Amino acid sequence: MADDALLAGLGAGGPEVGLAFVRRFQRHVFGVALAVVGDAGLAEDVAQQTFERAWRRASSFDASRGSVRTWLTTIAHNLAIDMVRSRKPTPIDPTDLIRLLGTSQDEPEPRALRGESAAELRAAIGSLPVEQGRAVVMAGVYGMTAQEVADADGVPLGTAKTRIRSAMTKLRLALDPERVQP
Repeated sequence: MADDALLAGLGAGGPEVGLAFVRRFQRHVFGVALAVVGDAGLAEDVAQQTFERAWRRASSFDASRGSVRTWLTTIAHNLAIDMVRSRKPTPIDPTDLIRLLGTSQDEPEPRALRGESAAELRAAIGSLPVEQGRAVVMAGVYGMTAQEVADADGVPLGTAKTRIRSAMTKLRLALDPERVQP
């Protein structure tokens, strides 16, 4: 049976056709989802959602725009990306990052033990130019990539990398001047 005919049968609601449709494409859809989300359990969820969406929207398929496989691949890819995005932490306004470094809710003893080095680090970051301080905090504390830093600040990737590298060099010099090599 042709892919288009299987999809039409899926839309019509025939259980045997639906089973044949899923069996024909399940490995491909699961592979696409797994490649994006990187977790088998999440990929299974994405694959299930893909087939559910295909069933609901079978009548909207337009063969002139591509094959059934391409259509399913697009659905699976988009759902997988949505899954990854929904699992990312909520971004914080970069202008608040340096201010947030100074807040702590810890007990007094551990805070006192870390206090001196944390104060030194905050002071060292505070002494950096604002752009470098933001870049190093976004990269070092929040784990953002240089590209994400560049996008957040609206600067070219090379500029973001330079800001991070310059800030790290200045922080090393400020925090441990004896270990810094020329």
